[in-house]
Amino acid sequence: MSKAINIRNLSLYYGKAKALKEVTLDIEANKSTAFIGPSGCGKSTLLRCLNRLNDLIEGVKIEGEITISGTNIYDPSIDLTNLRRNVGMVFQKSNPFPLSIYENIAYGLKIAGIKDKSKLDHVVEKSLKGAALWDEVKDRLNESAYGLSGGQQQRLCIARAIAVEPTILLMDEPCSALDPIATAKVEELIKELKKDYTIVIVTHNMQQASRVSDYTAFMFLGELIEFDETKTIFMNPSIQQTNDYISGRFG
Repeated sequence: MSKAINIRNLSLYYGKAKALKEVTLDIEANKSTAFIGPSGCGKSTLLRCLNRLNDLIEGVKIEGEITISGTNIYDPSIDLTNLRRNVGMVFQKSNPFPLSIYENIAYGLKIAGIKDKSKLDHVVEKSLKGAALWDEVKDRLNESAYGLSGGQQQRLCIARAIAVEPTILLMDEPCSALDPIATAKVEELIKELKKDYTIVIVTHNMQQASRVSDYTAFMFLGELIEFDETKTIFMNPSIQQTNDYISGRFG
């Protein structure tokens, strides 16, 4: 199996507080990897290291390295715009732009200098189909994205992320604000998308992790406690602390 992301001895400090402690982890290409663990364990912090969103927080210091496609993304010469185009992000709360459905998807392409209307039309349709949203919105592309339901808005944000053709898609608790029906649609979408993308998802929902991920990383207090295939983590973990968390004894 090819590795999409290599994390080596990664530590992160907020001021003097150490939020991540020497995390080492390889993430497989075209698979879905879940980060689980109790609140404050560092799973979202680790996720945000993968496209350097933590750089935006004052007082953050990072040690170690993350390699994507053979390049250490913390190398000073890295172009952050290109990195974040290649490593897309879907947040906990859907955040459509105050624009039409069409313009939400076309936004990143226009920023990249693409002005050809037929090309934009093609990518908008392809991305909305990729996010399983096209049939629901194809007759209202010029209407505000704010008119969509919460679940549709989240799928719109996924469509917007894949429109610029990333290779990696990060998802930070993408279903936590959604009802069960919308959650099921997003989960089905994740299973489809991993054919074309490497997906890393943070979730506090054990059942969701077991449903959508191929691999699971269990974190606690900034440390990676155990990492394995999801079925192994949930059925036969090798560390008692993992077993205690999965079975609900703490967390």
